[in-house]
Amino acid sequence: MAIISDDDNNKYEKPIKNEDTTAQETSYDMSFEANIRPRHFDDYVGQSALKSTLKISIEAAKKREIPLDHILFYGPPGLGKTTLASVIATEMDANIKITSAPSLERPRDIIGILMSLKAGDVLFIDEIHRLNKISEEILYPAMEDFYLDMTTGKSQTLKSIRIPIPKFTLIGATTKAGSLSSPLRDRFGIIHRLEFYTQEELTKVIQRTANILEIDIEEKGAQAIAKRSRGTPRIANRLVKRVRDYAIVKSNGIIDEKTANNALDILQIDKFGLDNTDRSLLDIIANKYNGGPVGIETLATALGEDVKTIEDVYEPYLVQQGFLQRTPRGRKITPFACKCFDLKNIDFQQSLF
Repeated sequence: MAIISDDDNNKYEKPIKNEDTTAQETSYDMSFEANIRPRHFDDYVGQSALKSTLKISIEAAKKREIPLDHILFYGPPGLGKTTLASVIATEMDANIKITSAPSLERPRDIIGILMSLKAGDVLFIDEIHRLNKISEEILYPAMEDFYLDMTTGKSQTLKSIRIPIPKFTLIGATTKAGSLSSPLRDRFGIIHRLEFYTQEELTKVIQRTANILEIDIEEKGAQAIAKRSRGTPRIANRLVKRVRDYAIVKSNGIIDEKTANNALDILQIDKFGLDNTDRSLLDIIANKYNGGPVGIETLATALGEDVKTIEDVYEPYLVQQGFLQRTPRGRKITPFACKCFDLKNIDFQQSLF
């Protein structure tokens, strides 16, 4: 049960529609993201199975004239969880309020947002696994029965109140589904994992972005960028901008296969999509620890990165590509990685024990 003073009711700041209140991006980056972000399922590339399921759920909700079930998206960063939430809101003809769990520090923060919702609104909470315990408990009755259970006043004037709120849809996004508490996870009616994109899907993403930004790009140029984009649309779109700059300065402004490969070579992004940090991580395990296993803390210290960055940014793709193994004893490099990067002198038989 949340406690809120009478003064607190007017202190919260209402979230801005369609705007992440915690983002610290430049106006240029925000404009770039806004321009290339799809608004309908027909424009959203990839995640085909997920889109099919969501289309059915949305159509059913609209016919029944009820809000969509609460949705949880999980998976590596950069795969389009925020974009997908905006698309869902558009398809539902609903307003969307976007925030992130770290910004909801006090009870009145989450209460303020919930009380500002209108019937059918979509509330998107990014990094929902980082919600504090109090905010999470406030969400339970709001998600399940659409009311806020609070106490107001002090001492002898303390009383319990139950405030109904309009029916809404909560969309949560997380890179760590296992970090969510069971009571919170169980309150989501729809739970989906977003998968890494194929090269064909990323090629379509790149071509779409180039078309919107009026960049002259050939199909093989788009394919060259897609191969080095780590299966992630966010990275693909970022690389498009960098390759475009190279094409303007060093070429005739057209991104063909040779121009794309030359630009990405200068950026030190190899044919597998790995950058210097990725290769350093594999090199440390291979040459300093005989292929592993090596503890994540030790690896983070040797690499000069924090544990969270390694776990959330670098490891998912390396594991997915078969370059790295996570074991109870630590991280191990794979024979496949040794073959791809010509790493030798590793006794894999010994590293198994």
